[in-house]
Formats: sequence, structure tokens, C-alpha cells
Amino acid sequence: MKIIIIEESKTAALELAEMLQSAGHTDVSDVESLDRALRAMQRFASGETPVDLVLIDLDNHDTDGIAAILTVKSHREFEDIPIIAIAENDDSGELDRAFAAGVSDYIVKPVGRTELRARVRSALQLRREMVKRMLRERELERLARKLERMSNQDGLTGLANRRCFDDTLIREWVRNGREDNPVGLLMIDIDHFKSYNDALGHVNGDVCLRHVADSIRAATNRPGDLVARYGGEEFAIILPNTDFNGALVVAGNIHANLSQNSISHPASQISRNVTVSIGAAAVVPTCGSTPEHLIQAADTALYQAKQSGRNRTESISLPEPDMVRQ
Repeated sequence: MKIIIIEESKTAALELAEMLQSAGHTDVSDVESLDRALRAMQRFASGETPVDLVLIDLDNHDTDGIAAILTVKSHREFEDIPIIAIAENDDSGELDRAFAAGVSDYIVKPVGRTELRARVRSALQLRREMVKRMLRERELERLARKLERMSNQDGLTGLANRRCFDDTLIREWVRNGREDNPVGLLMIDIDHFKSYNDALGHVNGDVCLRHVADSIRAATNRPGDLVARYGGEEFAIILPNTDFNGALVVAGNIHANLSQNSISHPASQISRNVTVSIGAAAVVPTCGSTPEHLIQAADTALYQAKQSGRNRTESISLPEPDMVRQ
């Protein structure tokens, strides 16, 4: 483990380093000032051997020892590194200020070999425990993020799932309503998908779902748009701050993407390739409406698209906010 000594006296620094090395601590560096110490610690932190322990003489003349401790601890990447203060005497006032500044232990001059070894060993053990704890916390955070993604993600297509769709629609409904912005919604259904599964099997059906999901995802280019698998062969797109015409543009992009990708559908009654029917709707949220009104409108438009021959987009224009308020 790496130890750095902040000591302006080269003789004193060499004595400390010799005592540490004789105790088996081979990675020891010494610097004479705080500025050089910080530069060295940052350099080590960017490499593979960050500093694990700092020994600092409280009586360095280039800076007040307490101020130096506070400066080291003020850097987030160094705040968990133990610091042992080396003091001229055991003056309780100075040591109280040192502990308040962040030191974990102290040694009074002249520094004895046995005492130095014992206190360094204890400090490094503390450092090991802190590193283990940080690694555990990071792993738990990583797992928590992974579980959160999994809970909001459709396992087959990688799109948002129904739960994420519901939560996002409510959130965007409130946010866009507060700003008097419209929310657009597309409900999308793969045409004759049951026939596709019957003809090619469910394994190929899953591949088809992933390809269609990619085509739908590629139709949007804003970070705020949410593409979700709504259920089975049905998808949905939430389009914040998007009016009726904007929703229709995205729907047109979906049809164009699928036409270009040419996913073969041997059992389709309307095309040689996989197509979709889309229902589009948009509205400015008001106190007199709910997200369910928007879903119902887009779903009704989707039904009309199917009834009108599929492979098309139908839309329903919801009333303007002023008309709803009347």
C-alpha cells in the first residue's frame, strides 16, 4: 500500500521512510510541501496505485499543518484516506484541532520505530476496511441500477416495458400540462402477427419483434421520447412536447423504416413484408383530462387503422384546452 510523507526536513523524511521500509512498507514517497503532495496524490490517484496513508508534520513552515489537513480532506478523492499527524508535543488543543480537521491518529516527536509501525499498521488496516466498504457500496449501487433498469425494461426487445410506460406517461402528463405543452402518443400493432408466428414459429416471432422494435426506436431521435413495448406485439411511443402533426411525422418514419428493412412476412394478407398499424393522438393536458383519455384516443385510432385495411396510420384529434375548459 502506498504511503506519502509530507515533511519539509529531508533528513526527517528519510528517517521516517527508512523505518517504514524496514517494517515492510516498500511503496513510500516523501514531499516537502502541501502543493507537491497534492500533485503527487492526484498523479497516483489517476494511476493504479492511489495513496493509502498520509503522514504529515504539523510544523511544516510552508503551510499551517491544520490547514494542510483540511485542504487534503477537501478533495473528494482524498477524503477517505487516513492521515497520521506528527506533532512536536501532545498539546491537547492542537491535537483536538487536528482530529477535528480529519486526522485519524497522531505521533509525538521524537518518532519511535515501534510506535510508528503500530500506528501505521492500524491506519492501513482502517484503510483496507474503508476500501472494502467502498467497493461493496459501489457493487450494491451497480446492482441497484441494474435491477432498476431490468424492472423498467422489456427483456426481449430492450425497450421500456409497460410499467415504465405508465410511470413516464403520468410524469410527462404533469410536466407538459404545467407548461401548456402537448403530449403525443402512438399506439402501434404488428399486422397479422399471429399468422407470422403460426407460419414461422415463436422463435422467429421473437426475432421479428426485435427487428420491429429497432425500426420503431430508429424513428425517434429526441432523448425525451419513450419507446415502449406495450404488450405482446403492441408498442407505444410517448412524445413529450409534440403536437398532432409531430406525432404523425414519427408515425410516417416508422412506416418508412419498416418498408426499408423489408422483414419478410410469408403469411401476411396485405404485404410480403411485416407492416404495422398505428393510432396517433395528441393533446395538451388539462385538469379536465387524464392520461387515460390520451391512451383511449390513440387506441381508438389504432382500431380504425386496422379496420381500414392495416399498414397505415389513423389519428384522432382531441379538443383544444380552451374547448375542454368551456
